[in-house]
Amino acid sequence: MSLHQAPSTDLDHAQLAALLRWYVDMGVDIAIAEEPQNRFMEVARPAPVAAPQEPPREAPRQARAPQTFSAAANPGRNVDAAAALSVEAAIKAARESAARATTLDEVRAELMAFDGCILKRTATNLVFADGDPKSRIMFIAEAPGDEDDRQGLPFTGPPGRLLEHMLKAIKLDRKTVWLTNLLPWRVPGKRPATAQEISVCLPFLMRQIELIQPALLVCLGDAPTQTLMGLKGSVIHNRGLWQELPRKGGEPIRAIATLAPSYLLRASRNKQLVWRDLIEIRKALDAAL
Repeated sequence: MSLHQAPSTDLDHAQLAALLRWYVDMGVDIAIAEEPQNRFMEVARPAPVAAPQEPPREAPRQARAPQTFSAAANPGRNVDAAAALSVEAAIKAARESAARATTLDEVRAELMAFDGCILKRTATNLVFADGDPKSRIMFIAEAPGDEDDRQGLPFTGPPGRLLEHMLKAIKLDRKTVWLTNLLPWRVPGKRPATAQEISVCLPFLMRQIELIQPALLVCLGDAPTQTLMGLKGSVIHNRGLWQELPRKGGEPIRAIATLAPSYLLRASRNKQLVWRDLIEIRKALDAAL
């Protein structure tokens, strides 16, 4: 087949399914254009060189207003604003936006209006939180999964069902706890979140914690453990360790790390470790009630 010929589309169902699986494995899970782009053809066809012409006279320059960012300026997807923000400016805007919220509903509204995180571009839905806002315990994972992104709720699909079994084992359920993530938007390609993405989204999570005032935090996985508890390395080495996190104007919050349900689905042999952590969590919760 010539390089200039389009690939054959006469594929059967099994071949198409295999091709889709390969795309997902490679991280191609979001369509950003109506038609596919053949980048090899673009390279193979350089633009023609134009004949030299007399340069046009330069128009007088006009002063440009400095670019500013307002989290409430556009509640939709302002891609240009998100692209133009530096990380420092985005973090500053996130802190200001989160500080304006006096209720959890307002935190959600501020997140809906916030355009400083690049993950918002590829997400289907904002995945804020679920559960009882008066709960004494919060479970925090890294980021929404594919099914979470489709439904707009955290901990759905197989990881959510496993978490519900874990909670039931210690006489809890998703209606009696508060479930959320470090990041409220799905990370494309199932890659780990970057430090910049976490830093931009963290003020909104910290505001949730301030408003809920939990007695216990359960960090599920590496990113929440490293970010909130300040522990280095894998959660497999830090699980089961209690820490006291300072709370502004109140008693410290007790925090513990354990393995995320999404990880346990791939490494079920470690469920026994999580069971030990769940027993300790139940004991601590009983003491806090």
